Amino acid sequence: MPAELIDGKAMAAAVRDEVAAEVADLVAHGVIPGLTVVLVGDDAASATYVGAKEKASRAAGMAGETIRLPGSTTQADLLAVVEGLNADPAVHGILVQMPLPKQIDPDTVIRHIRPDKDVDGFHPVNVGKLLIGHTDGFVSCTPAGVIELLLRSGVETRGAEVVVVGRSNIVGKPMAALLMQARVGGDATVTVCHSRTRNLVAHTRRADILIAAIGQAEMITGDMIKPGAVVIDVGMNTKPDPTTAKGTRLCGDVHFASAVDVASKITPVPGGVGPMTIALLLRNTVRAARRTLEAAR
Repeated sequence: MPAELIDGKAMAAAVRDEVAAEVADLVAHGVIPGLTVVLVGDDAASATYVGAKEKASRAAGMAGETIRLPGSTTQADLLAVVEGLNADPAVHGILVQMPLPKQIDPDTVIRHIRPDKDVDGFHPVNVGKLLIGHTDGFVSCTPAGVIELLLRSGVETRGAEVVVVGRSNIVGKPMAALLMQARVGGDATVTVCHSRTRNLVAHTRRADILIAAIGQAEMITGDMIKPGAVVIDVGMNTKPDPTTAKGTRLCGDVHFASAVDVASKITPVPGGVGPMTIALLLRNTVRAARRTLEAAR
């Protein structure tokens, strides 16, 4: 039997509905959650993604704004924008879209965002809280979205063998930390694989839950997957495809056609992890706004 599809679009819509209800409650108490995204340069993929974030935040009743800066923007100028947003009480969440132009150091920018407004969960303070198991920080939206997909799909993670392919600061590392936490959506035994891992197949084939986040198109094939495993594909890649109008198509890090007949559950690309990532960004922003209201009481 083909694997059951984990419908990220439908699950993300449910999260957005929950967020909209929370926004309505906050608005009734005089607080409009505000998310500001800063986009530097004219990268087409980044612009599309930022547009989706702004649209989703406005649909939830939030104040969604995008600040667009030219690709020639200096690091000092960008930091000045960030500091202005840090000081603005109407802005509860700040997101600086990556990648940034080469003249700007992303780590420096991330460190300048106030941790309590870092709804992307990249600031060292929030990363540190995640690693030591504190729950009052913000968790990177894609790993948090994966946990949400697993929970809403009824996948048991406690005691499960989980293999994460990819060790990035954005997905792989926080994903492993979340899965190990002794709380809902965690308590798993986690192995992190990467480009230097020897005999990758030996690791992936023992995974009850396989999470692919390595950034290589269709690298994980069906013969690398344990029969009955749950497969979460975080990848978003573009491949040539002359049969499409654009001449390209989107695909994940998993070769879907061969994996779907081996896995028990699998996320599609697109329509899997991506929509949930945006939904969790909105949830984080609402959490930040809620804290503002509580602090004022």
